[in-house]
Amino acid sequence: MAKKRKRRLKKSVKIALGVIAFLISAVVIWSIEYHLGIQAVDKNGKTIEVTIEEGDSYSSLGSFFKEQKLIRSELFYKIYVRTHHLNELVPGVYKLSQTMDVATILTTLSNQNKEFATITFREGLNIRQMASIVEEKLNVKADEFISVASNKEYLQEWINKYWFLTEDILNTEIYYPLEGYLFPDTYHIENGSSAKKIIDDMLVNTEKRLEPYKDKLENNGYSIHELITMSSILELEVAATSDRNGVVSVFYNRLESGMPLGADATTYYAEKLELHERDLYQTELDACNAYNTRCSTMVGLPVGPICNPGIESIQATLNPTASNYLYYVADNQGKTYFAATYREHNKIINDLKAKGLFERWN
Repeated sequence: MAKKRKRRLKKSVKIALGVIAFLISAVVIWSIEYHLGIQAVDKNGKTIEVTIEEGDSYSSLGSFFKEQKLIRSELFYKIYVRTHHLNELVPGVYKLSQTMDVATILTTLSNQNKEFATITFREGLNIRQMASIVEEKLNVKADEFISVASNKEYLQEWINKYWFLTEDILNTEIYYPLEGYLFPDTYHIENGSSAKKIIDDMLVNTEKRLEPYKDKLENNGYSIHELITMSSILELEVAATSDRNGVVSVFYNRLESGMPLGADATTYYAEKLELHERDLYQTELDACNAYNTRCSTMVGLPVGPICNPGIESIQATLNPTASNYLYYVADNQGKTYFAATYREHNKIINDLKAKGLFERWN
């Protein structure tokens, strides 16, 4: 009996030692595979520009990095992410190389190592507002940005280069020649870029965004400059996209009938005030200049755009609703009402006032 127990014990020890040896071997092999799996893909690999968007996470990027051959193993990449303390992932554009190991890639995706600044210009901003954002995000002063955007030498260079820029922007009554032509969008701008480089990049984007509408912009009863000007007024006058085609039909009808456009947004711009910064004075509404369409003797469009419009306003300008409307008014819920006569227009306003829906800026 004792001999049998000894044999069983020896057998159990052998099995246990075998299991331990197997586990140690497995751990060693796994460690080697893990170590290799987080190394660089290629010592002579290529560099890839990667855009990190809002909502991305280190883990969610694993499959993308594998597709781009920036990492060897998505599994080992995710294990590394889970087992290491990482700096916050910051949206932006980064240059990653297949020569980087996982640790270097993840370090590069920190704010301190970001090579590009991400700047978003929303629709309806004017050049002064854009310049302030550039100053905040990059080492470029707002005054320098505006100065470069008004440089006659550069303007002529850009006119020669871009089909959508014409001699109209050189009119001396225009406050800022490139107003209306710096497309509102999200830009990934390389740190250290000059004001001219930033504007160049924005104009390249404007060309790309306007290209699908080139035929309509160039073959219209109005010039490109006039259409962009109209789009800029539309951008600031109407909040709801669904109402823009109707409102721009009012603009066309007024222009064709010789009536002033009467858009408050143009008066704010003429006075270099931000839209709805305060109530306009009667003297400002009556002031006749190249921008103020509230002046009774001002017939036609302003001398130039009053902001940088988005694509929806440009689309609406090129595709107005067929109507006989000459008036519009918006309530404080954002709904727009149209009328063909001043009497009908007044009735709508009185009804809105009675219901407490009158928009205070009308």
